[in-house]
Amino acid sequence: MAKKSISIDVRKYSEMRCPMDGLLNILSGPWTTYILWLIRNCGEMRFGEIKKQLPLISAKVLTERLRMLEGAGILERKMEPSIPPKVSYSFTKRGLELEALLDQVNTLAQQWSGTKKKSVEVCVAEKNI
Repeated sequence: MAKKSISIDVRKYSEMRCPMDGLLNILSGPWTTYILWLIRNCGEMRFGEIKKQLPLISAKVLTERLRMLEGAGILERKMEPSIPPKVSYSFTKRGLELEALLDQVNTLAQQWSGTKKKSVEVCVAEKNI
């Protein structure tokens, strides 16, 4: 059975009902850009891998952020029925559309901070966390 295409109206995330404001509200939530940047650089990641990269985030907040991004159609959650369950997250087609934006924000952050390093040095070379 083919997955049904989901059209998410980002205006529901905005009190002003403005699409741009709704998108920015989604992206500006606590830890959200960091989570997206990790998945942007590492590809599909399991919950534990994300948690290791964000030691200051609680499991509860990470779960909330991942569920919100899944609900917004940005992340896809895959669960393997095993013991313990293996849950991984990756970009949906809509999430992939954010890659260029994330790269541009990273470039601007480097310019403003005067650094040549990526904003978030992550597990690109070290996928097996």
